[in-house]
Amino acid sequence: MSKQIKSTDTKNPSLDASKGLWTRCDQCGEILYIKHLRESYFVCLNCHKHLPAMSEDRLDFLLDENSWQPMDAGLTACDPLEFTDYIAYKDRVTDAQECTGLQDAIQTGTGLIEGIPVAFGVMEFAFMGGSMGSVVGEKITRLIEYATRQGLPLVLVCASGGARMQEGIFSLMQMAKISAALQVHQDAAKLLYIAILTSPTTGGVTASFGMLGDLIIAEPKALIGFAGRRVIEQTLQEQLPENFQTAEYLLKHGLVDLVVPRPLLKQALAEMLTFYQEAPLRKPGKIPHGVINPMSKDQANELASNWTKGNLKQGSNLENVLNFLAVSETEKSETDKQFLEMTPGTYYADRLFARLVNCASTSTSSWWINSDDNKVNFTHSKNPIST
Repeated sequence: MSKQIKSTDTKNPSLDASKGLWTRCDQCGEILYIKHLRESYFVCLNCHKHLPAMSEDRLDFLLDENSWQPMDAGLTACDPLEFTDYIAYKDRVTDAQECTGLQDAIQTGTGLIEGIPVAFGVMEFAFMGGSMGSVVGEKITRLIEYATRQGLPLVLVCASGGARMQEGIFSLMQMAKISAALQVHQDAAKLLYIAILTSPTTGGVTASFGMLGDLIIAEPKALIGFAGRRVIEQTLQEQLPENFQTAEYLLKHGLVDLVVPRPLLKQALAEMLTFYQEAPLRKPGKIPHGVINPMSKDQANELASNWTKGNLKQGSNLENVLNFLAVSETEKSETDKQFLEMTPGTYYADRLFARLVNCASTSTSSWWINSDDNKVNFTHSKNPIST
């Protein structure tokens, strides 16, 4: 048994059962048989602590059998900053992909909860700490927009350490992008969004879509917060309560609506969605702003290839690649329609603009590089551009 129980295997017992048949509860120290643990929804049979669960397991726990239909499963991260610390960012992504079998830290798609159709997303903490980069933000935004068009309620299961630092500002912009899409889904279309906060949910995820749910549900004793406990204590120079940043603490202070044990979560969701089905004033359909003609797979591959080869030189004409940014002028003010002009000045700025375009799917603008006057132009298009 000692050979089967290793420190690397006990952090997440659902990663790969072939690594061992047993694991240890990190709260009470109980030795647990992984098969029985999975049957109990990865809740310790002794102390009832909610242990980490993989996204695949959460899909099995929460959705009806054979109802899961994934979306955008092939999206994978680029390296916009060419970031390297002691391990290159590309290598980190590759390692995480091999470990989890996923392309990035979230799975999105549609499914049924007790026969009720939903748009569903579940984050994978085992993929680089569930960090939110451009792919996570893009997949969530596409899922929200799909749910808005189809009139589906949205459920997101959060498990994240926050924004992905290796992508810099590109990861931070996902907070605003997702929040903007949710504003349309919730306020314009009057559709339901349920956020499920698991342990841990911290950083940029907490500061954006994690806390924007119409209903916010947390698992028992889940770690939920923005900055770390030690950072807050050192900043405030005072001792924090013992249960600070736990689900129960947030429930007491009105920041979450419910704390639901994992075995009861599907039933709770089904009851909420059943009530919601009778709700009036829902307005599914067209999104009032954003991309009309999304980037095709061939266009995305071409632009990604050009990044890698460094072919996006200053003054080059990117109109053929970037014409997908077709926008609608519906409900746009005159101020929004004003023409703006920016000069990159350097080769890197040119590449940065091109990278930004590829990372932003929900843009209300058209970008191109004018090879005549060597300037980057930014404007709103009066008529949608067909690709």
